Amino acid sequence: MSIITISRGSYSKGKDIAEKLAKRLGYKCISRDVLIEASEDFNIPEIKLIRALHDAPSVLDRFHYGKERYVAYIKKALLESVAAGNIIYHGLAGHFLLGDLPGVLKVRIISDIEDRVNEEIKRENIDRDKARYTLKKDDEERRKWSLFLYGIDTWDPRLYDIVIHIHRLKVDEAVELLYDAAKLSPFISTPESEQAFLDELLAARVHVEIIGKFPTSKVTCHEGDCVVTVKADLSQGEKIAPQIEKLAGDMEGLKNLKTVINPMMTVD
Repeated sequence: MSIITISRGSYSKGKDIAEKLAKRLGYKCISRDVLIEASEDFNIPEIKLIRALHDAPSVLDRFHYGKERYVAYIKKALLESVAAGNIIYHGLAGHFLLGDLPGVLKVRIISDIEDRVNEEIKRENIDRDKARYTLKKDDEERRKWSLFLYGIDTWDPRLYDIVIHIHRLKVDEAVELLYDAAKLSPFISTPESEQAFLDELLAARVHVEIIGKFPTSKVTCHEGDCVVTVKADLSQGEKIAPQIEKLAGDMEGLKNLKTVINPMMTVD
């Protein structure tokens, strides 16, 4: 199982690089269409998440613990989409949602603003000032989206294994660079990395089952043994554990389920 995530701004050639690299490696290429599937699971069909990049905070605030629920559903949808392995995902937050997994190659593609402006003018048939304004606005909205949902700045180079500047370096050259990088040992699938992925996928599936009732819950799994941590009064522990067992107990691959109560702070 090998996974590459490519983060990019609009008109930065990231989509072209992802698709060409996928063909070069023989991988499947998927994009943020996975968000649409998650919106259906999230049961808010009025939110078209491709466009919701522009108003995510205000939209999600309509729902009780909307941000937490949304992230849980997005993570599950993305993990299930890449479960078969040999996948390139180009879209928002892949480096965040999959970044803790061993073996994932995280890439950021950047491009000069004037090159992006020229591309926007050509594709949208608009004047230069409008093109520049649109791109800067889109960049800022994407940044706000990531900060709001995940607490990360997509422009921070520390989030990525490789940052590629498309200008002197062209698309085909970037593809070759990433093709070679994908063959390096840190990004080659191992039994350990595959097990880590299965653990993360199981945790995501369990979390989605319980988050509606326990929105502050956290789930970790190891080889089928899962621990659910819930913020609650200690006196509620005996009531909460059976509820979680009922919600997630029949999950495929789940061997044992343990509930841990994280005591809520009280003020005297």
